[in-house]
Amino acid sequence: MDIVLRAAFLYVFVVFVMRVIGRRELSSMTPFDLILLIVLGDAIQQGLTQDDYSVTGAVLVVATIATLQVFTSYLSFRSKRARKLFEGEPIVVVDHGELVESNLQRERMTQDEIAEEARQQQIASLNEVEWAILEANGSISFIKKEPS
Repeated sequence: MDIVLRAAFLYVFVVFVMRVIGRRELSSMTPFDLILLIVLGDAIQQGLTQDDYSVTGAVLVVATIATLQVFTSYLSFRSKRARKLFEGEPIVVVDHGELVESNLQRERMTQDEIAEEARQQQIASLNEVEWAILEANGSISFIKKEPS
């Protein structure tokens, strides 16, 4: 039972750490994908390299993490509040061509990062942008201004 409690505690801790780190660093995968890869990889490694009892422990850890993942997915599906907690929500970082400094500070982003991302999408200046939105997966969506 101790190993199940430790696995559950570590799951919650890693989720917290991933939320603190921020979504830009995780743009190629969701935080939960990363958590599962790290924890499951380590649990399997322990089961492979330790004594016979560690195999049982590894199985319990994997089962606990898988159960928690299914449970959080179910909660996210059923509840907007849970989805916001686990997955985050889009944040406007440029509004009518102007940077939203408070949101940039909250996400620890710089104007240079926004400009670089804009250039990669063939946008020369933020003056061309109606909105730029930092999506929950870490990517930035740009909505151009309508030509007048």
